[in-house]
Amino acid sequence: MIVVDSHEDIAWNCLTFGRDCTLPSAVTRAREAGSAAPTHNGQELLGWADWLLGRVAVVFATLFVAPLRHQLGPWETLCYADSNEAHRLYRLELDFYHRLVDDHPEKFRLVCTTGDLEAVLAGWESQDLQDRQVGLVLLMEGADGLRQPAELGEWFESGLRVLGPAWAATRYAGGTKEPGPLTDEGRLLLDVMADLGMILDLSHMAEAGILEALDRYSGPIIASHSNSLALLAGCPFPERQMTDLAIHRLVEREGVIGIVPYNRFLRAGWDLSDGRQGITLDHVTAHIDHVCQLAGDARHVGLGSDFDGGFGLEALPLGLDSIADLRFIGDALMARGYSPPDVEAVLGGNWLSLLRRALPET
Repeated sequence: MIVVDSHEDIAWNCLTFGRDCTLPSAVTRAREAGSAAPTHNGQELLGWADWLLGRVAVVFATLFVAPLRHQLGPWETLCYADSNEAHRLYRLELDFYHRLVDDHPEKFRLVCTTGDLEAVLAGWESQDLQDRQVGLVLLMEGADGLRQPAELGEWFESGLRVLGPAWAATRYAGGTKEPGPLTDEGRLLLDVMADLGMILDLSHMAEAGILEALDRYSGPIIASHSNSLALLAGCPFPERQMTDLAIHRLVEREGVIGIVPYNRFLRAGWDLSDGRQGITLDHVTAHIDHVCQLAGDARHVGLGSDFDGGFGLEALPLGLDSIADLRFIGDALMARGYSPPDVEAVLGGNWLSLLRRALPET
């Protein structure tokens, strides 16, 4: 069974903390014991051996930098004050992924076309572990790296396939903790995206922007890492999650939503000081099941871990230790009564179907 994860902050994590994603997460944890990195970002969750063990064949790998107004401290070096600085830092992360693939072609491959996708999947059918690569679908989280919408074609040529207009508010749309609609520039950006055939990511957008985007955007639409707001009463920034209305509308557009196994997004009011006790994989499957009940099927939900994007092991539900363990969510779904085909769809099949529809052939 193949696992697809629709949101991993690999470049931000590696460039901010000097981590090496070709190492097992356990090695990185041992190296960082007593250092500042786990304090700021939690214990490492990603690593080559973990992807391999967990059969995580395809990852949506993000390009993400934060606006300076949301800098968490001097340790957070990838922050921008203006569009030129945002452009430079996002390009730095794009270059990171190209170097990663060039330096380790036996481990990683950029997935820009359906041909790339099928080549990656074929390697996972082999009994020889050396044939297996992790396919990286590049996703820009927050569009301020684009100084103007017309630049998007250059990013597409460099491998970018998914774009989320917002993280916090950007020039293009309102976002988390800074809600607001699409801007005129955001509407123009959607037009450029549609011409290129890119995937639109609604995660972090406020509902006003989400609903307008669902109305006006003609291309494929996803929410790469969002949970069900209906299960999170009292959530302090509700625009970070998806309302039932937004989920219904996404389903109507044949989109997929990636559920985040992060304790703060699984139970309202959870705090790091509460510890991991009391949060289990049943909380993850509850969010998955809520989407399935709204949709009437299991074809519109997947996994979007958001791993190493500001939290680590300390903030995961019991039953998960690293990215290798996402597959155990399948066991929890089976215990809930889901059929093997539906479990396979949630763990990876739904994302693969969307990518096969959305990616260019060559």
